[in-house]
Amino acid sequence: MSTSTQTPDYLQHQGQGIGQSLGGWWSKVRGGDMGSLPAILGLIVLVLLFAALRPTFATPLNFANFLTQAAVVVILAMGLIFVLLLGEIDLSAGVTSGVAGAILAVLMSKNGAPWYVAAGAAIIAGLIIGFCIGLLVAKVGIPSFVVTLALFLAFQGLVLVIIGEGGNVRITDPVIKAIENDNLPIWLGWSLYVLVVLGYFAVALIGRQRRQARGFTGASLGVIGLKTIVLAAIGFAAVWVLSLERSTNPELNPLSGVPIIVPILMILTLGFGFVLNRTRFGRHIYAVGGNAEAARRAGIRISQVRIACFTICSTTAAFAGIVAASRAASVDPNAGRFIVLQAVAAAVIGGTSLFGGRGRIHDALIGGAVVAVIDNGMGLLGYPAGIKLMITGAVLMLAAGADALSRKRSLTTGT
Repeated sequence: MSTSTQTPDYLQHQGQGIGQSLGGWWSKVRGGDMGSLPAILGLIVLVLLFAALRPTFATPLNFANFLTQAAVVVILAMGLIFVLLLGEIDLSAGVTSGVAGAILAVLMSKNGAPWYVAAGAAIIAGLIIGFCIGLLVAKVGIPSFVVTLALFLAFQGLVLVIIGEGGNVRITDPVIKAIENDNLPIWLGWSLYVLVVLGYFAVALIGRQRRQARGFTGASLGVIGLKTIVLAAIGFAAVWVLSLERSTNPELNPLSGVPIIVPILMILTLGFGFVLNRTRFGRHIYAVGGNAEAARRAGIRISQVRIACFTICSTTAAFAGIVAASRAASVDPNAGRFIVLQAVAAAVIGGTSLFGGRGRIHDALIGGAVVAVIDNGMGLLGYPAGIKLMITGAVLMLAAGADALSRKRSLTTGT
């Protein structure tokens, strides 16, 4: 385990101007804490490369497809980050999503349950699975690799049992299908954009005032303003592109607006980010992942933290299973079998450490984007699935190597 923990964003660069903040960030990079920087640079290079090699890559239609394509991996990676921050692993998260998707599909198609009952049952199943994993790891003492590997094998059979002999269960409910296949009205997309930008600015100002009221120095207005401008510029470009007509036959099948899955991802990012960066529980996660023994001596209940993190991971995986079922409009016996590897890759590529104690929730977004760009771009270029998996594996190896070197350098420099 690493002996250092990741400092949440809201504790960094307090009271510093833009130049001082950039200088402090660069000092961290030189000390080995590169965070998401390699993934961001790699994402930019990949986007430019695929856009040059295949012009259709940069079209509004493909951009929207890319967002829906990346959603399941990103959501699953968000849940896995809670476990990875502890220095643990959950190899069963993918098949947990498959179990949840199978429960959802069977309850709706074969038992006539309404979508909210079926979705609730799927989420509860994920919660129970995660709680049981946490108990086996934290209370019994079985390594998480062994527990989740066993469940990875067992849940593949469980999916077959739930689905039955049909082999494939279709989903026809319009609400579930809309999650990954419908779009918001254009006016609502722009309204959400304005709300997000203003909300971010307001939350940053409130945080600054609260820190000053407690006698601490708040982040400078220049830093808050710059971050808000960057967020506003990126968001404006994304909403503008998604608001364009992207159908090949707009008269018969108009297609425009922000995909419904995008605000869902935003809500998950904000919620999980708040938990990790703004709560005592989040600080305990970083402490346990950084040095479990020191956390125990500080009075942190390590077993409860571990149980909670595994529960969050599997519950999030269950929701990812619902999203995957929405995208495919069906569930098959292979549901979730291979996606966990992509989700782990997304978290690590985005900057979350495999050694624990270092990572942020937006690592899932950045790493998931890298994985999805590779899959999407190489698919447009006509490469087979085998080549795409080889490239993704190579990128994961590079990210893991960078993580190991960063950890070694941090220990050497003491940062």
